[in-house]
Amino acid sequence: MSGAWGVAAGVIGSVLGALALLGSGLFAARATRAAARTTAEAQRAAAEAAAEPAQRQADLTAFREIRDEMKAKIERQDRRIDGLSGLVLAYSWTVDRLMNRMRDRGVTPEPEDIHDRVREHMHTGA
Repeated sequence: MSGAWGVAAGVIGSVLGALALLGSGLFAARATRAAARTTAEAQRAAAEAAAEPAQRQADLTAFREIRDEMKAKIERQDRRIDGLSGLVLAYSWTVDRLMNRMRDRGVTPEPEDIHDRVREHMHTGA
């Protein structure tokens, strides 16, 4: 019987060894997957960190382009407003001279000849 127990012990030892080997293989596979995930996350974080200065530079370039476009637009509007203001002053000067000539000759404008906004400006200055 000792021969049978020896064979049984050998078989049991082999099965236990195989189970231990399988368990260690599963543990190693699990550890390898975890290491791969950690490595992938570290590489992603490194790529983001490396890309951040480039993104900041791209943002700065876009901001400068927008700023320059807005500055040019504001300058065009300022020139347009200055031109229109000068034109309004010229019309005002001309109308004032014409009204003075009419008064000198005893001609008064009809109420409907003067726009409401002009009448208000004549009375308030605003």
